[in-house]
Amino acid sequence: MDIRDGSRHYHVKPLVVLLLLIFTPRVDSSWWYIGALGARVICDNIPGLVNKQRQLCQRHPDLMQSISEGAKEWIKECQHQFRHYRWNCSTLDRDHTVFGRVMLRSSREAAFVYAISSAGVVHAITRACSQGDLKICNCDSHKHGQASDDKGSFDWGGCSDNINYGIKFAKDFVDARERMVKDARALMNLHNNRCGRMAVKHFMKLECKCHGVSGSCSLRTCWLALSDFRQTGDYLRRKYNAAVEVTMNQDGTGFMVADGDFKGKIKKELVYVENSPDYCIMDRTAGSLGTAGRVCRKSSRGTDGCEVMCCGRGYDTMRVKRLTKCECKFKWCCAVECQDCEEVVDVHTCKPYKQPDWLDIT
Repeated sequence: MDIRDGSRHYHVKPLVVLLLLIFTPRVDSSWWYIGALGARVICDNIPGLVNKQRQLCQRHPDLMQSISEGAKEWIKECQHQFRHYRWNCSTLDRDHTVFGRVMLRSSREAAFVYAISSAGVVHAITRACSQGDLKICNCDSHKHGQASDDKGSFDWGGCSDNINYGIKFAKDFVDARERMVKDARALMNLHNNRCGRMAVKHFMKLECKCHGVSGSCSLRTCWLALSDFRQTGDYLRRKYNAAVEVTMNQDGTGFMVADGDFKGKIKKELVYVENSPDYCIMDRTAGSLGTAGRVCRKSSRGTDGCEVMCCGRGYDTMRVKRLTKCECKFKWCCAVECQDCEEVVDVHTCKPYKQPDWLDIT
C-alpha cells in the first residue's frame, strides 16, 4: 500500500496495516481499510464497523473482496482527480482515518470522498456480479422483450450489468453507520453517498450486437453495461466544484441551503457544512498536509501553477534527467518503434512554509 505524506512516499506492509486496524480507535469510515487488507479481511478486526456492517462482512466474504478492489479503484481515481490541487486526496501513514483529519471536517473534500467511495462500491460489486465472481448475484435478468432508442427498436438480451444489486448492497453496507446518528454530518454523508451511487447508474451505457444478413443490423440485441469509472470520477469532480453549502433544518430531517441566492435543487448536488482550510500549510488538526515539496508548473496559471500551488511561498528548481521515447517510426505492419532519448528538464517544487520572525518566541 503506497502512502503519501507531502513529498515523501512510504510503503506499508500488510502486517503493519493489520496492527493499525487492531489498535486504532473508533472511526467514521473504517470500511475504507478493506482496500488495504484485500483478501485478508478479518471482519472482527476492522475498528468502527457497526453491527450491520460486521454481519454483512462475515456473511459475504466474497463481496468484501469486491469492495476491497473497489476501494483501491476509487482512491486511485480520487488522487487522479485532485492531482493538480493543493488537497490531492493523499492517504496518511499512521492515521486511522486514511485521509487524515480532513475527513473529520464536514468540508467539500469530505463530500467528494464519501460520494466517490460509495460509487466505487457500487461499481465494483456490479462488475463482480456480471463476471460471475459472487454467489449471491449475477446478470440483471429483469429486462425482457423489446425497447427502442434513437437507432430504432431492439431486443433485450445478453448480460446487463446488475446495477440495482450493486446500489442495494452499497446502500446497506456504506450507509449503515450514518443511519445510527442524527446530526448534520450524518445527513451530509448519507446525501453524498447517494449522489455517488446515482452517478454510477447515470453512466450506464447501452451496448448492442447486430444480427442479420452480412451484419446488416436489421435486428439488434442490447444490454446495459457499466461505463469506465473515470466518467463517474469526472462527473463527481464537477459536482465538487459546484458543491452547495448547507445547514441542517430545525427538525433535523434535512438541509437548508446556506446561500440565499441558490435557486436550484440540491438532490443531485454534493453538499458540505464547513468551509475547507486552504491546505497551504501542514496543519493536521485542520486536515492539511500542506504543499511543501509538491511539484508545480511554472507556466501554469491554474491550480497546478507554482503561484497557486505554493501559496505565494516560492518554489525550488532542480534539473533532472529523464528518458523519453523519440524518433518513433512506423514499421509495416503494424508496429511503432522508438528510440530511448535522454533529456534534461526543470522540475519545480514548492518551498516549505517559513515561520515569520515575529512569531519566533524562543
